[in-house]
Amino acid sequence: MARRQSLPILKHLSQLSAKSQLYSSQTTRSVTYMPRPGDGTPRPVTLIPGDGIGPLVTNAVEQVFEAMHAPIYFDKFPEIHGDMKQIPESLLESIRANKVCIKGGLMTPVGGGVSSLNMQLRRELDLYASLVHCFNLEGLPTRHKNVDIVVIRENTEGEYSGLEHEVVPGVVESLKVITKFCSERIAKYAFEYAYLNNRKKVTAVHKANIMKLADGLFLESCREVATKYPGIEYNEIIVDNCCMQLVAKPEQFDVMVTPNLYGNLVSNVAAGIAGGTGVMPGGNVGGDHAIFEQGASAGNVGKEELVIEKEANPVAVLLSSAMMLRHLQFPSFADRLETSVKRVIEEGKYRTKDLGGNSSTQEVVDAVIANLD
Repeated sequence: MARRQSLPILKHLSQLSAKSQLYSSQTTRSVTYMPRPGDGTPRPVTLIPGDGIGPLVTNAVEQVFEAMHAPIYFDKFPEIHGDMKQIPESLLESIRANKVCIKGGLMTPVGGGVSSLNMQLRRELDLYASLVHCFNLEGLPTRHKNVDIVVIRENTEGEYSGLEHEVVPGVVESLKVITKFCSERIAKYAFEYAYLNNRKKVTAVHKANIMKLADGLFLESCREVATKYPGIEYNEIIVDNCCMQLVAKPEQFDVMVTPNLYGNLVSNVAAGIAGGTGVMPGGNVGGDHAIFEQGASAGNVGKEELVIEKEANPVAVLLSSAMMLRHLQFPSFADRLETSVKRVIEEGKYRTKDLGGNSSTQEVVDAVIANLD
């Protein structure tokens, strides 16, 4: 499969070489990335189209990657759906082998005792850090400006541990689990992210005034890690005040680190402030594997009218795929894709309904492809 994919890539590279000779006579380009021998070899990536609008938006990624001859080929699993009780072993083997996956939304069943496939993936692969980047896009009107927030959420425990039982009829007990180990490693990831990306502040979100032991342990871990990064400002905020401050003055936040449930709430609030869940990229990462997907919870994943009319917004998943390209050390492809998407948003001619337009998914994809060069 890799050989079949390499032929159009080699042809495209020869075309780029000819263009670069003309380009070099007009301007100079700084060296921003020196690849290692073999870095241009096409890489396999697991693809889960998912439910609802998922196949529409992941197909957008496939089309754009093909148009720019990205050195990626996909191992697709269209049979995976959110109502399945267990992740097939073949899917886990694919992600473990490829190390990287991109996915559309998988519906989480409400009740019925069916475990979420999203949670199963995170636990099986130990994808302990969820990252959502919420920022203003030029040309997209929002109430607040200068929003550039990264929400880093612990992904494996907390209220999402799924430890529930009925004590007596009519009384249910749900356990929130917080551990020193998981709290420390998510704090380390948040501070390391801030350090590597020239971020100035990390804010820990908590409810330790009520859950003094559980959230208290989380805060204690964040404080210990903060002492190792003296160049980064550290502060703390109670989750309810955090939501109010986000709505009132979101520009005060930089990097936010949270336990599991709070991160889900905070990332959706931040996404809504910055322009909507349809444009915010994200992913889940662990020590060995990464899954990229729409950043904030997609409230429109299961909306049938978007599927029928083919009007799902592909921007968030396209930007998430640009994050994936950087993760795979293909920075120039990531830059081209991200620049093209932002240009389409700024021009404002092609937008889906959630952004105030009436374009179809395919029209947005065609516009992104047209702007790649």
